[in-house]
Amino acid sequence: MTLPHLIQDTPLKAVELCALCKQPSKHRCGGCETVTYCSGEHQKEHWIQHRDTCKAYKILTNDKIGRYGVAMRTLEPGECILTEFPVVIGPKPHTYVMCLGCYASIDGSTLCSSCGWPVCGPGCEAAPCHANAECPVFKNARVRFQSVENCMDACPQLNCVTPLRLLLAKESNPERWESEVRIMQNHNEERRKTPLWENNQINIVEYLRGACKLADRFDEELIHTACGILEINCFEVHCSNGSTVQGLYPQTAIMSHSCVPNTSHCIVTSEENRLFLRTTVKIEKGSEIYTTYTHTLSPTFLRRSFLKKYKFFDCSCPRCSDPTELGTHMSTMKCHKCDLGLILSSDPLDPLAQWKCTHCEFSTPGSAIERVFSVIQDELDQLECVLLGEEAVEKREALWRKYRSVLHPKHAFLMTLRFSLSQLYGHAEGYLLDDLPDILLERKIEICKDILSVADVIEPGLSRLRGMTLYELHAPLLLFARSQWRYKEIDDRQLRVRLEEAEKYLKEAVDILKFEHSSSPEGKIAVASEESLQQLRESIASLPMT
Repeated sequence: MTLPHLIQDTPLKAVELCALCKQPSKHRCGGCETVTYCSGEHQKEHWIQHRDTCKAYKILTNDKIGRYGVAMRTLEPGECILTEFPVVIGPKPHTYVMCLGCYASIDGSTLCSSCGWPVCGPGCEAAPCHANAECPVFKNARVRFQSVENCMDACPQLNCVTPLRLLLAKESNPERWESEVRIMQNHNEERRKTPLWENNQINIVEYLRGACKLADRFDEELIHTACGILEINCFEVHCSNGSTVQGLYPQTAIMSHSCVPNTSHCIVTSEENRLFLRTTVKIEKGSEIYTTYTHTLSPTFLRRSFLKKYKFFDCSCPRCSDPTELGTHMSTMKCHKCDLGLILSSDPLDPLAQWKCTHCEFSTPGSAIERVFSVIQDELDQLECVLLGEEAVEKREALWRKYRSVLHPKHAFLMTLRFSLSQLYGHAEGYLLDDLPDILLERKIEICKDILSVADVIEPGLSRLRGMTLYELHAPLLLFARSQWRYKEIDDRQLRVRLEEAEKYLKEAVDILKFEHSSSPEGKIAVASEESLQQLRESIASLPMT
């Protein structure tokens, strides 16, 4: 954490004393605005004492949501609110077979020479996350990994690894456990009533206490608590090898959920999985800081269902409370009875409420809408297996055509398809940018602008969704404009206007993505885009003035 700047507090509300020399002072710490200094020199001297408590937010508590964070001062877009290392990283529940050192997907044929659990080889066998955690436990208890028929199927044997790592972290770092982890929500009482509790009892609690011989170290309630803390609070960590694991970040987990977040986080795997939480919009002093636990490109019904099932709360944020989802209509369906009306929930906070047409008398129960959404979601999930090539594009376009007469044009499912297509057009084999005909360049432009119209509402400001979409938009605009100019469909003046539009989008993309870490795909795009932006500006400058 770097030394914050000093700000002038004018006028002083009272005589305040320098945190170091206790003399009257006028300058407030720009990081937290909670302490003052008489000079920059005294701030530097005091920094070693102050840096651990210098935060842009404070933690409050209420009976409804527990702990939450509010801004200690006005936060500008792009500010880093906090950065933290995880308490633990490890496989997600019901994951496929993966290396316990680097988390790469493997077939399970290569096993650790010490404990007999899956690794890539000697390098991963020696990785501290494995060698200093579950490896000696498994070795001493003589529990071996049982091979699986299909390495891509869910592997229940790995369910115990991350909870075990958290329990071992409790022993190795009791201070952090007491100050940050123990007080995290686990919802044991609610979880006790779910099938997942019994699953954990068999695959984790009894396995660790029985087969792994840890009954003397960890009681049943503590193991269930560790499972609950992970299930409720973990964030996804995307590894450079393409795998996804889970990480526990206690400070970030304090922030409240909203389906319209005002922050964005990135996890840098090359820096020991360090998390950076930044603002995406301006947050006024005293305002709540929000992250999101769901995918923003999901309809209200599915978002709230996920939060209720896995996070044990009912979201009533402004977006969830509005039948039109803040005017985006991301849950709205078209009426098939009158062809003119829109079908909206009469109460989006009640999953059983009637859905009614805005134009005719048609209505249908929420349960019917749930079935429709489940069918479409299943079809979307199946597409995730088709990641690259012509088939990836064609299957998504086919699904978009199938449901465009059923769903509102900006429905979340159609927006999800659009976002995938915005990434595929120009990059997928058979649809590379330089090979796209004008009609597909126009298609990509239309797709990106549709995404932006929604992103401006649900992920406003410096969000990754907006940054990547703006980046994907600028290139087809350039190519289409030059194609039209080449065929005399537009003149020099119109070409300049089109290129300036592309420049505007590219500049904003750079301004957003520059906050991503330089090692991430988005960060690398930002670096490359700086040069592209300069070249584009030179091209515009070379055009004849009209």
